[in-house]
Amino acid sequence: MQTTARPPLVPRLQGFLETHWRGFMVSVVVAVAAQFLSEHYGAPAMLMALLLGIAFHFLTEDSGGACKAGIEFTARTVLRFGVALLGVRISVELMIGLGANLISVVVLAVILTILFGLVLSRLLGRGWRFGLLTGGSVAICGASAAMAIAAVLPKNEHSERNLIFTVLSVTVLSTIAMIAYPILTEAFDFNDEVSGVFLGGTIHDVAQVVGAGFSVSDQAGEVATMVKLIRVAMLAPVVLIISIAVRRFAEDNATDGAHPPILPGFVIGFLIFATLNSIGLMPAILIDAMSSLSRWALLVSIAAVGMKTSLKRILDVGGQAIAMIVIETVFIAVFVLLGVTLLGH
Repeated sequence: MQTTARPPLVPRLQGFLETHWRGFMVSVVVAVAAQFLSEHYGAPAMLMALLLGIAFHFLTEDSGGACKAGIEFTARTVLRFGVALLGVRISVELMIGLGANLISVVVLAVILTILFGLVLSRLLGRGWRFGLLTGGSVAICGASAAMAIAAVLPKNEHSERNLIFTVLSVTVLSTIAMIAYPILTEAFDFNDEVSGVFLGGTIHDVAQVVGAGFSVSDQAGEVATMVKLIRVAMLAPVVLIISIAVRRFAEDNATDGAHPPILPGFVIGFLIFATLNSIGLMPAILIDAMSSLSRWALLVSIAAVGMKTSLKRILDVGGQAIAMIVIETVFIAVFVLLGVTLLGH
């Protein structure tokens, strides 16, 4: 039997670059513009990248458009690359100092918020995918978690719309929390450690956690960052569990015919980098460089994700979806608040 020989690597790579570079570069330009707005006007970079990306949705409307393939690649592959690099931020040594009780509160908050999202989605008549997506993004690390979870969920006609809505919502809610939650810590007369645990355990996105924590004090900022990293560390096991559950329990007609792998490559990368950092094999300069690269990869990919979905489709998501993500945000805030209060911190 004759087999068709694959073309040599160099021509294949050249062909790939010719079809994908335009969409990728458009995403990079949008991400740079978003970062500029963030640095000069104080707006969250993720939110700006998403909104600017939505404004360029017309680039993906034409199935034969020159930018479409590159935008699809950026929204999918560059995203996974950015999530994998998030692992360099994780270090077991940094987390041990918080103590078993506080770590338990944070871990329980993540697990219960995801389960609460599933229950709430059923009560409000939303699909289980949406419950996992919103619950996971609120519980773990906002936009980054939403994109990672969406990568392993079976796709349907609402997948992209729900992802955009979730990223937009958690970014806006995280920005509101960055302003409001430090005021709450002062109203409750929390000390620096409790303030850090509350802020790191409840605010969705890493950047907003850092902003809120250090606005209280340096110690609160350091504790908040460590607590947030515990939540980020749970991204890999949560995505793995969701991937296994989807393969085993999701109905066949709920997918587009392609099951995600049991252990996605970006999760493996996340775990490898976290392990290398935890055992001290990564120098500080490399950790800083990879953390920065991860942030830029996520920023570029969220710009591409924005380009893939129209504003009209986002608005079709409905009031129940808004209520869901707000209620989930309140749930994790109340749980962490009760946890640190009962522990006597």
